[in-house]
Amino acid sequence: AVVSTQSTGQCAWFMKAKALTEQVYVDEVEADNDGIAEMLMDDNSIAQVARPGTSFKKPGTAGQGTSTSQSVRPMSQSGRPVSGFVRPSTQSARPGTMEQAIKTPRTAHTARPVTSASGRFVRLGTASMLSEPNGPFINPAQLNLAKYADRPGLNKVLFDYLFYHENDIKNSLELAALATQSSKYDDWWWKQQLGKCYYRLGLYRDAEKQFQSALKQQPTVDNYLFLAKVFVKLDQPLAALDLFEKGMEAFPGEVSLIIGSARVHEGLGDLDSSIKFYKKVFQYDASCVEAIACIGTHNFYSDMPEIALRSFRRLLQMGVCNTELYNNIGLCCFYAQQYDMSLTCFERAISLANTDNAADVWYNIGHIAVGIGDSNLAYQAFQMALISDNNHAEAYNNLAVLEMRKGKVEQARAYFMSAISINQELYEAHFNLAMLSEGQGDLNTSFKEVKKSLEAFAEHVDSKHLLTQLRQYFTLL
Repeated sequence: AVVSTQSTGQCAWFMKAKALTEQVYVDEVEADNDGIAEMLMDDNSIAQVARPGTSFKKPGTAGQGTSTSQSVRPMSQSGRPVSGFVRPSTQSARPGTMEQAIKTPRTAHTARPVTSASGRFVRLGTASMLSEPNGPFINPAQLNLAKYADRPGLNKVLFDYLFYHENDIKNSLELAALATQSSKYDDWWWKQQLGKCYYRLGLYRDAEKQFQSALKQQPTVDNYLFLAKVFVKLDQPLAALDLFEKGMEAFPGEVSLIIGSARVHEGLGDLDSSIKFYKKVFQYDASCVEAIACIGTHNFYSDMPEIALRSFRRLLQMGVCNTELYNNIGLCCFYAQQYDMSLTCFERAISLANTDNAADVWYNIGHIAVGIGDSNLAYQAFQMALISDNNHAEAYNNLAVLEMRKGKVEQARAYFMSAISINQELYEAHFNLAMLSEGQGDLNTSFKEVKKSLEAFAEHVDSKHLLTQLRQYFTLL
Protein backbone atom coordinates (compact mmCIF):
# COMPACT_ATOMS: atom_id res chain seq x y z
CA ALA A 1 0.00 0.00 0.00
CA VAL A 2 2.86 2.36 0.81
CA VAL A 3 4.48 1.69 -2.57
CA SER A 4 1.25 2.35 -4.49
CA THR A 5 0.27 5.54 -2.64
CA GLN A 6 3.76 7.03 -2.24
CA SER A 7 5.52 5.75 -5.34
CA THR A 8 7.75 8.84 -5.52
CA GLY A 9 8.87 8.71 -1.88
CA GLN A 10 12.42 7.66 -1.11
CA CYS A 11 11.36 4.90 1.31
CA ALA A 12 8.84 3.46 -1.15
CA TRP A 13 11.40 3.64 -3.97
CA PHE A 14 13.94 1.84 -1.79
CA MET A 15 11.46 -0.91 -0.86
CA LYS A 16 10.26 -1.48 -4.43
CA ALA A 17 13.76 -1.56 -5.90
CA LYS A 18 14.87 -4.01 -3.22
CA ALA A 19 11.82 -6.25 -3.73
CA LEU A 20 12.17 -6.35 -7.53
CA THR A 21 15.85 -7.21 -7.17
CA GLU A 22 15.09 -10.07 -4.78
CA GLN A 23 12.63 -11.56 -7.29
CA VAL A 24 15.33 -12.17 -9.91
CA TYR A 25 18.42 -12.41 -7.67
CA VAL A 26 20.93 -15.09 -8.68
CA ASP A 27 24.07 -15.92 -6.72
CA GLU A 28 26.89 -14.84 -9.01
CA VAL A 29 29.32 -17.29 -7.42
CA GLU A 30 27.30 -20.28 -8.62
CA ALA A 31 25.74 -18.90 -11.81
CA ASP A 32 28.29 -19.85 -14.44
CA ASN A 33 27.27 -21.56 -17.68
CA ASP A 34 29.55 -21.09 -20.66
CA GLY A 35 28.12 -20.87 -24.14
CA ILE A 36 29.72 -21.74 -27.45
CA ALA A 37 30.69 -18.12 -28.11
CA GLU A 38 32.45 -17.80 -24.74
CA MET A 39 34.40 -21.03 -25.26
CA LEU A 40 35.53 -20.75 -28.86
CA MET A 41 36.25 -17.02 -28.81
CA ASP A 42 38.08 -16.99 -25.49
CA ASP A 43 41.49 -15.36 -25.92
CA ASN A 44 42.47 -15.64 -22.26
CA SER A 45 44.13 -19.07 -22.46
CA ILE A 46 47.53 -19.23 -20.84
CA ALA A 47 49.05 -22.05 -22.88
CA GLN A 48 47.70 -24.17 -25.69
CA VAL A 49 49.62 -27.26 -24.52
CA ALA A 50 49.41 -27.28 -20.74
CA ARG A 51 51.58 -29.39 -18.48
CA PRO A 52 49.89 -32.42 -16.90
CA GLY A 53 47.93 -31.54 -13.79
CA THR A 54 47.82 -27.79 -14.48
CA SER A 55 44.79 -27.43 -16.75
CA PHE A 56 41.11 -28.33 -16.93
CA LYS A 57 41.46 -28.94 -20.66
CA LYS A 58 42.80 -32.44 -20.11
CA PRO A 59 40.92 -34.04 -17.20
CA GLY A 60 42.58 -37.04 -15.66
CA THR A 61 46.14 -35.76 -15.95
CA ALA A 62 46.57 -34.81 -12.32
CA GLY A 63 48.88 -37.72 -11.67
CA GLN A 64 49.22 -41.44 -12.12
CA GLY A 65 46.86 -43.44 -9.97
CA THR A 66 44.77 -40.49 -8.84
CA SER A 67 42.18 -40.46 -11.61
CA THR A 68 39.64 -43.20 -12.09
CA SER A 69 39.78 -45.27 -15.26
CA GLN A 70 37.10 -44.68 -17.88
CA SER A 71 36.46 -48.42 -17.91
CA VAL A 72 35.26 -48.13 -14.30
CA ARG A 73 33.85 -44.60 -14.04
CA PRO A 74 32.04 -43.06 -17.03
CA MET A 75 32.93 -39.66 -18.43
CA SER A 76 30.65 -36.87 -19.54
CA GLN A 77 30.76 -35.80 -23.20
CA SER A 78 33.24 -33.09 -22.24
CA GLY A 79 35.69 -35.67 -20.83
CA ARG A 80 34.94 -34.94 -17.17
CA PRO A 81 34.32 -37.83 -14.72
CA VAL A 82 30.73 -38.16 -13.60
CA SER A 83 30.58 -36.71 -10.10
CA GLY A 84 27.08 -37.53 -8.86
CA PHE A 85 26.00 -33.90 -8.40
CA VAL A 86 25.00 -31.52 -11.19
CA ARG A 87 26.57 -28.09 -10.80
CA PRO A 88 26.64 -25.03 -13.07
CA SER A 89 28.91 -25.68 -16.05
CA THR A 90 29.84 -29.22 -14.95
CA GLN A 91 29.04 -30.62 -18.38
CA SER A 92 31.00 -27.97 -20.24
CA ALA A 93 34.61 -27.98 -21.32
CA ARG A 94 36.64 -26.08 -23.86
CA PRO A 95 35.92 -27.71 -27.22
CA GLY A 96 38.58 -27.88 -29.86
CA THR A 97 36.37 -27.26 -32.88
CA MET A 98 33.05 -25.63 -33.66
CA GLU A 99 31.64 -29.02 -34.72
CA GLN A 100 32.51 -30.56 -31.36
CA ALA A 101 31.06 -27.57 -29.52
CA ILE A 102 27.74 -27.85 -31.33
CA LYS A 103 27.48 -31.60 -30.79
CA THR A 104 28.24 -31.49 -27.08
CA PRO A 105 25.30 -30.70 -24.77
CA ARG A 106 26.08 -27.78 -22.50
CA THR A 107 23.35 -28.02 -19.87
CA ALA A 108 21.98 -30.67 -17.59
CA HIS A 109 18.40 -30.37 -18.85
CA THR A 110 18.68 -30.16 -22.62
CA ALA A 111 20.75 -31.56 -25.46
CA ARG A 112 20.74 -28.16 -27.18
CA PRO A 113 24.03 -26.33 -26.68
CA VAL A 114 23.88 -22.98 -24.95
CA THR A 115 24.40 -20.37 -27.65
CA SER A 116 25.73 -17.65 -25.40
CA ALA A 117 25.78 -16.99 -21.69
CA SER A 118 25.49 -13.25 -22.31
CA GLY A 119 22.37 -13.86 -24.41
CA ARG A 120 20.81 -15.75 -21.50
CA PHE A 121 21.42 -12.82 -19.15
CA VAL A 122 19.91 -10.40 -21.67
CA ARG A 123 16.77 -12.51 -21.92
CA LEU A 124 16.48 -12.51 -18.12
CA GLY A 125 16.72 -8.74 -18.06
CA THR A 126 14.12 -8.15 -20.75
CA ALA A 127 11.71 -10.58 -19.11
CA SER A 128 11.89 -8.70 -15.82
CA MET A 129 11.29 -5.37 -17.57
CA LEU A 130 8.18 -6.67 -19.32
CA SER A 131 6.68 -7.68 -15.98
CA GLU A 132 5.93 -4.01 -15.25
CA PRO A 133 2.48 -3.01 -16.57
CA ASN A 134 3.44 0.67 -17.03
CA GLY A 135 6.93 0.09 -18.36
CA PRO A 136 10.16 -0.27 -16.38
CA PHE A 137 10.24 0.97 -12.79
CA ILE A 138 13.53 2.80 -13.38
CA ASN A 139 14.71 4.02 -16.77
CA PRO A 140 18.52 3.74 -16.68
CA ALA A 141 18.93 6.07 -19.67
CA GLN A 142 17.45 8.97 -17.69
CA LEU A 143 19.46 8.45 -14.51
CA ASN A 144 22.11 10.88 -13.33
CA LEU A 145 24.49 8.23 -12.02
CA ALA A 146 26.96 10.77 -10.65
CA LYS A 147 24.25 12.11 -8.31
CA TYR A 148 23.30 8.67 -6.99
CA ALA A 149 26.94 7.63 -6.57
CA ASP A 150 27.31 10.22 -3.75
CA ARG A 151 24.29 8.90 -1.81
CA PRO A 152 25.38 5.90 0.31
CA GLY A 153 21.84 5.03 1.28
CA LEU A 154 20.63 4.50 -2.27
CA ASN A 155 23.58 3.74 -4.54
CA LYS A 156 23.95 0.09 -3.48
CA VAL A 157 20.26 -0.62 -3.92
CA LEU A 158 20.31 1.06 -7.33
CA PHE A 159 23.35 -0.96 -8.38
CA ASP A 160 21.72 -4.25 -7.41
CA TYR A 161 18.57 -3.27 -9.33
CA LEU A 162 20.50 -2.35 -12.48
CA PHE A 163 22.77 -5.40 -12.28
CA TYR A 164 20.25 -8.14 -11.43
CA HIS A 165 16.84 -6.85 -12.51
CA GLU A 166 17.64 -4.79 -15.60
CA ASN A 167 20.87 -6.63 -16.47
CA ASP A 168 22.31 -3.27 -17.55
CA ILE A 169 26.00 -4.04 -17.06
CA LYS A 170 27.18 -0.83 -18.74
CA ASN A 171 25.35 1.51 -16.35
CA SER A 172 26.10 -0.80 -13.43
CA LEU A 173 29.82 -0.57 -14.21
CA GLU A 174 29.63 3.21 -14.54
CA LEU A 175 27.78 3.56 -11.22
CA ALA A 176 30.27 1.27 -9.47
CA ALA A 177 33.22 3.24 -10.85
CA LEU A 178 31.71 6.57 -9.75
CA ALA A 179 30.83 5.22 -6.30
CA THR A 180 34.35 3.84 -5.89
CA GLN A 181 35.78 7.26 -6.65
CA SER A 182 33.24 8.90 -4.32
CA SER A 183 34.32 6.61 -1.47
CA LYS A 184 37.98 7.49 -2.19
CA TYR A 185 38.70 3.83 -3.01
CA ASP A 186 38.14 2.81 0.61
CA ASP A 187 34.97 0.74 0.14
CA TRP A 188 35.79 -2.90 -0.71
CA TRP A 189 32.14 -3.62 -1.61
CA TRP A 190 32.30 -1.40 -4.67
CA LYS A 191 35.54 -3.00 -5.81
CA GLN A 192 33.81 -6.37 -5.61
CA GLN A 193 30.93 -5.06 -7.73
CA LEU A 194 33.40 -3.70 -10.28
CA GLY A 195 34.94 -7.15 -10.47
CA LYS A 196 31.51 -8.72 -11.03
CA CYS A 197 30.78 -6.29 -13.87
CA TYR A 198 34.16 -6.94 -15.51
CA TYR A 199 33.62 -10.70 -15.15
CA ARG A 200 30.20 -10.50 -16.78
CA LEU A 201 31.75 -8.51 -19.65
CA GLY A 202 34.48 -11.13 -20.13
CA LEU A 203 37.30 -8.85 -18.92
CA TYR A 204 38.75 -11.44 -16.57
CA ARG A 205 42.10 -9.78 -15.99
CA ASP A 206 40.42 -6.53 -14.91
CA ALA A 207 38.05 -8.54 -12.72
CA GLU A 208 41.04 -10.29 -11.14
CA LYS A 209 42.61 -6.95 -10.20
CA GLN A 210 39.41 -5.67 -8.59
CA PHE A 211 38.80 -8.85 -6.59
CA GLN A 212 42.42 -8.92 -5.41
CA SER A 213 42.16 -5.30 -4.31
CA ALA A 214 38.89 -5.99 -2.47
CA LEU A 215 40.40 -9.11 -0.86
CA LYS A 216 43.48 -7.20 0.29
CA GLN A 217 41.30 -4.49 1.81
CA GLN A 218 38.69 -6.78 3.38
CA PRO A 219 39.14 -10.59 3.41
CA THR A 220 35.65 -12.07 2.98
CA VAL A 221 34.43 -15.46 1.85
CA ASP A 222 32.75 -13.94 -1.21
CA ASN A 223 35.96 -12.27 -2.33
CA TYR A 224 37.84 -15.57 -2.11
CA LEU A 225 35.11 -17.34 -4.08
CA PHE A 226 34.89 -14.67 -6.78
CA LEU A 227 38.66 -14.53 -7.27
CA ALA A 228 38.85 -18.34 -7.44
CA LYS A 229 36.07 -18.26 -10.03
CA VAL A 230 38.22 -15.94 -12.17
CA PHE A 231 41.20 -18.29 -11.87
CA VAL A 232 39.04 -21.23 -12.93
CA LYS A 233 37.80 -19.24 -15.92
CA LEU A 234 41.41 -18.43 -16.87
CA ASP A 235 42.26 -22.15 -16.60
CA GLN A 236 44.58 -21.67 -13.62
CA PRO A 237 43.43 -24.43 -11.25
CA LEU A 238 46.64 -24.41 -9.17
CA ALA A 239 46.20 -20.70 -8.43
CA ALA A 240 42.59 -21.40 -7.43
CA LEU A 241 43.72 -24.20 -5.09
CA ASP A 242 46.32 -21.94 -3.44
CA LEU A 243 43.65 -19.28 -2.96
CA PHE A 244 41.24 -21.76 -1.39
CA GLU A 245 44.01 -22.87 0.99
CA LYS A 246 44.54 -19.27 2.10
CA GLY A 247 40.79 -18.82 2.45
CA MET A 248 40.48 -21.92 4.64
CA GLU A 249 43.28 -20.57 6.86
CA ALA A 250 41.47 -17.23 7.20
CA PHE A 251 38.02 -18.83 7.59
CA PRO A 252 38.48 -22.30 9.08
CA GLY A 253 35.39 -24.41 8.72
CA GLU A 254 33.88 -22.43 5.81
CA VAL A 255 32.08 -25.11 3.80
CA SER A 256 31.92 -23.19 0.51
CA LEU A 257 35.72 -22.88 0.38
CA ILE A 258 36.22 -26.59 1.13
CA ILE A 259 33.69 -27.57 -1.56
CA GLY A 260 35.35 -25.18 -4.03
CA SER A 261 38.69 -26.88 -3.48
CA ALA A 262 37.07 -30.31 -3.91
CA ARG A 263 35.51 -29.21 -7.21
CA VAL A 264 38.84 -28.02 -8.60
CA HIS A 265 40.54 -31.31 -7.67
CA GLU A 266 37.67 -33.15 -9.30
CA GLY A 267 38.04 -31.08 -12.47
CA LEU A 268 41.72 -32.01 -12.60
CA GLY A 269 40.86 -35.70 -12.29
CA ASP A 270 42.42 -35.98 -8.83
CA LEU A 271 39.41 -37.76 -7.37
CA ASP A 272 41.17 -39.06 -4.27
CA SER A 273 42.03 -35.54 -3.09
CA SER A 274 38.54 -34.39 -4.02
CA ILE A 275 36.95 -37.03 -1.79
CA LYS A 276 39.23 -36.02 1.11
CA PHE A 277 37.85 -32.48 0.95
CA TYR A 278 34.26 -33.71 0.65
CA LYS A 279 34.78 -35.83 3.77
CA LYS A 280 36.21 -32.77 5.50
CA VAL A 281 32.92 -30.98 4.79
CA PHE A 282 31.13 -33.43 7.13
CA GLN A 283 33.09 -32.05 10.09
CA TYR A 284 31.23 -28.75 9.71
CA ASP A 285 28.03 -29.61 7.80
CA ALA A 286 26.81 -33.20 8.05
CA SER A 287 23.78 -32.46 5.82
CA CYS A 288 25.64 -31.14 2.75
CA VAL A 289 23.84 -32.75 -0.19
CA GLU A 290 26.71 -32.25 -2.64
CA ALA A 291 29.28 -33.91 -0.38
CA ILE A 292 27.01 -36.87 0.40
CA ALA A 293 26.14 -37.41 -3.28
CA CYS A 294 29.74 -37.19 -4.49
CA ILE A 295 31.04 -39.55 -1.80
CA GLY A 296 28.23 -42.00 -2.56
CA THR A 297 29.06 -41.94 -6.27
CA HIS A 298 32.77 -42.41 -5.53
CA ASN A 299 32.02 -45.43 -3.34
CA PHE A 300 29.78 -46.92 -6.02
CA TYR A 301 32.45 -46.68 -8.71
CA SER A 302 35.04 -47.98 -6.21
CA ASP A 303 33.09 -51.28 -6.11
CA MET A 304 31.48 -50.57 -2.73
CA PRO A 305 27.74 -50.45 -3.56
CA GLU A 306 26.69 -51.24 0.03
CA ILE A 307 28.59 -48.20 1.37
CA ALA A 308 27.25 -46.04 -1.47
CA LEU A 309 23.72 -47.19 -0.64
CA ARG A 310 24.10 -45.72 2.85
CA SER A 311 24.92 -42.30 1.38
CA PHE A 312 21.96 -42.31 -1.01
CA ARG A 313 19.60 -43.54 1.72
CA ARG A 314 20.81 -40.64 3.85
CA LEU A 315 19.78 -38.24 1.08
CA LEU A 316 16.38 -39.91 0.92
CA GLN A 317 15.94 -39.46 4.69
CA MET A 318 16.87 -35.77 4.32
CA GLY A 319 13.90 -35.24 2.03
CA VAL A 320 15.57 -35.42 -1.39
CA CYS A 321 13.14 -37.22 -3.67
CA ASN A 322 13.86 -37.25 -7.40
CA THR A 323 14.42 -39.59 -10.32
CA GLU A 324 18.20 -39.54 -10.11
CA LEU A 325 18.29 -40.56 -6.46
CA TYR A 326 15.95 -43.54 -6.92
CA ASN A 327 17.94 -44.52 -10.02
CA ASN A 328 21.19 -44.54 -8.02
CA ILE A 329 19.61 -46.48 -5.15
CA GLY A 330 18.30 -49.03 -7.67
CA LEU A 331 21.78 -49.53 -9.14
CA CYS A 332 23.35 -49.88 -5.69
CA CYS A 333 20.72 -52.46 -4.70
CA PHE A 334 21.34 -54.42 -7.89
CA TYR A 335 25.10 -54.60 -7.41
CA ALA A 336 24.55 -55.42 -3.71
CA GLN A 337 22.35 -58.33 -4.91
CA GLN A 338 19.15 -56.87 -3.44
CA TYR A 339 17.18 -57.50 -6.62
CA ASP A 340 13.68 -56.98 -5.20
CA MET A 341 14.56 -53.50 -3.89
CA SER A 342 16.29 -52.68 -7.17
CA LEU A 343 13.17 -53.24 -9.28
CA THR A 344 11.02 -51.27 -6.81
CA CYS A 345 13.40 -48.30 -6.94
CA PHE A 346 13.47 -48.27 -10.74
CA GLU A 347 9.68 -48.38 -10.86
CA ARG A 348 9.64 -45.33 -8.60
CA ALA A 349 12.29 -43.63 -10.73
CA ILE A 350 10.23 -44.14 -13.90
CA SER A 351 7.12 -42.75 -12.21
CA LEU A 352 9.03 -39.57 -11.27
CA ALA A 353 10.95 -39.26 -14.55
CA ASN A 354 10.39 -36.54 -17.13
CA THR A 355 11.68 -36.00 -20.65
CA ASP A 356 15.07 -34.85 -19.36
CA ASN A 357 16.06 -37.94 -17.39
CA ALA A 358 13.79 -40.78 -18.56
CA ALA A 359 16.40 -41.96 -21.09
CA ASP A 360 19.03 -42.57 -18.41
CA VAL A 361 16.58 -44.55 -16.27
CA TRP A 362 15.60 -46.80 -19.18
CA TYR A 363 19.27 -47.20 -20.10
CA ASN A 364 20.10 -48.42 -16.60
CA ILE A 365 17.14 -50.80 -16.65
CA GLY A 366 18.51 -52.20 -19.90
CA HIS A 367 21.94 -52.51 -18.31
CA ILE A 368 20.45 -54.50 -15.43
CA ALA A 369 18.51 -56.69 -17.89
CA VAL A 370 21.80 -57.51 -19.63
CA GLY A 371 23.28 -58.41 -16.25
CA ILE A 372 20.51 -60.89 -15.45
CA GLY A 373 20.53 -62.32 -19.00
CA ASP A 374 17.13 -61.04 -20.19
CA SER A 375 18.03 -59.88 -23.72
CA ASN A 376 14.44 -59.11 -24.70
CA LEU A 377 13.90 -56.75 -21.76
CA ALA A 378 17.29 -55.13 -22.44
CA TYR A 379 16.40 -54.57 -26.11
CA GLN A 380 13.07 -52.97 -25.20
CA ALA A 381 14.63 -50.81 -22.47
CA PHE A 382 17.33 -49.45 -24.79
CA GLN A 383 14.70 -48.68 -27.40
CA MET A 384 12.65 -46.83 -24.77
CA ALA A 385 15.79 -44.86 -23.90
CA LEU A 386 16.15 -43.80 -27.54
CA ILE A 387 12.47 -42.84 -27.70
CA SER A 388 13.03 -40.55 -24.71
CA ASP A 389 16.33 -39.17 -26.05
CA ASN A 390 17.35 -39.83 -29.63
CA ASN A 391 20.90 -38.63 -28.87
CA HIS A 392 21.72 -41.24 -26.22
CA ALA A 393 24.99 -42.63 -27.55
CA GLU A 394 25.39 -45.37 -24.92
CA ALA A 395 21.96 -46.81 -25.74
CA TYR A 396 22.88 -46.96 -29.45
CA ASN A 397 26.11 -48.77 -28.56
CA ASN A 398 24.39 -51.38 -26.39
CA LEU A 399 21.62 -51.91 -28.94
CA ALA A 400 24.30 -52.58 -31.53
CA VAL A 401 25.88 -55.22 -29.29
CA LEU A 402 22.50 -56.94 -28.92
CA GLU A 403 22.04 -56.84 -32.70
CA MET A 404 25.48 -58.42 -33.12
CA ARG A 405 24.40 -61.27 -30.86
CA LYS A 406 21.40 -61.81 -33.13
CA GLY A 407 23.66 -61.87 -36.19
CA LYS A 408 22.30 -58.62 -37.68
CA VAL A 409 25.68 -57.18 -38.63
CA GLU A 410 24.55 -54.28 -40.82
CA GLN A 411 22.02 -53.07 -38.25
CA ALA A 412 24.71 -53.26 -35.57
CA ARG A 413 27.11 -51.27 -37.75
CA ALA A 414 24.47 -48.58 -38.25
CA TYR A 415 23.90 -48.29 -34.49
CA PHE A 416 27.65 -48.08 -33.83
CA MET A 417 28.00 -45.30 -36.40
CA SER A 418 25.09 -43.42 -34.79
CA ALA A 419 26.72 -43.68 -31.35
CA ILE A 420 30.05 -42.41 -32.71
CA SER A 421 28.44 -39.48 -34.55
CA ILE A 422 26.72 -38.40 -31.31
CA ASN A 423 29.71 -38.82 -28.97
CA GLN A 424 33.22 -38.98 -30.39
CA GLU A 425 34.66 -39.69 -26.92
CA LEU A 426 32.73 -42.96 -26.46
CA TYR A 427 35.61 -45.39 -26.78
CA GLU A 428 33.37 -48.46 -26.45
CA ALA A 429 31.58 -47.67 -29.73
CA HIS A 430 34.90 -47.22 -31.59
CA PHE A 431 36.27 -50.49 -30.19
CA ASN A 432 33.09 -52.47 -30.89
CA LEU A 433 32.97 -51.18 -34.47
CA ALA A 434 36.64 -52.11 -34.86
CA MET A 435 35.90 -55.64 -33.65
CA LEU A 436 32.92 -55.92 -35.99
CA SER A 437 34.96 -54.71 -38.98
CA GLU A 438 37.84 -57.04 -38.10
CA GLY A 439 35.47 -60.00 -38.00
CA GLN A 440 34.18 -59.12 -41.47
CA GLY A 441 37.71 -58.76 -42.88
CA ASP A 442 37.59 -54.95 -43.18
CA LEU A 443 40.99 -54.45 -41.57
CA ASN A 444 41.41 -50.86 -42.73
CA THR A 445 38.24 -49.64 -40.99
CA SER A 446 39.08 -51.72 -37.94
CA PHE A 447 42.52 -50.10 -37.71
CA LYS A 448 41.08 -46.57 -37.96
CA GLU A 449 38.44 -47.20 -35.30
CA VAL A 450 40.77 -48.85 -32.82
CA LYS A 451 43.11 -45.86 -33.16
CA LYS A 452 40.19 -43.56 -32.32
CA SER A 453 39.32 -45.77 -29.36
CA LEU A 454 42.84 -45.38 -27.98
CA GLU A 455 42.70 -41.60 -28.56
CA ALA A 456 39.58 -41.48 -26.38
CA PHE A 457 40.95 -43.90 -23.75
CA ALA A 458 44.67 -44.58 -24.04
CA GLU A 459 44.75 -47.27 -21.34
CA HIS A 460 42.11 -49.58 -22.85
CA VAL A 461 43.76 -53.02 -22.81
CA ASP A 462 41.50 -54.70 -25.37
CA SER A 463 42.07 -51.87 -27.87
CA LYS A 464 45.84 -52.21 -27.44
CA HIS A 465 45.61 -55.94 -28.01
CA LEU A 466 43.51 -55.50 -31.16
CA LEU A 467 45.87 -52.84 -32.50
CA THR A 468 48.86 -55.17 -32.01
CA GLN A 469 46.96 -57.94 -33.77
CA LEU A 470 46.10 -55.69 -36.73
CA ARG A 471 49.70 -54.54 -37.08
CA GLN A 472 50.78 -58.17 -37.26
CA TYR A 473 48.22 -58.73 -40.07
CA PHE A 474 49.51 -55.74 -42.00
CA THR A 475 53.11 -56.91 -41.54
CA LEU A 476 52.24 -60.32 -43.02
CA LEU A 477 50.52 -58.64 -45.98
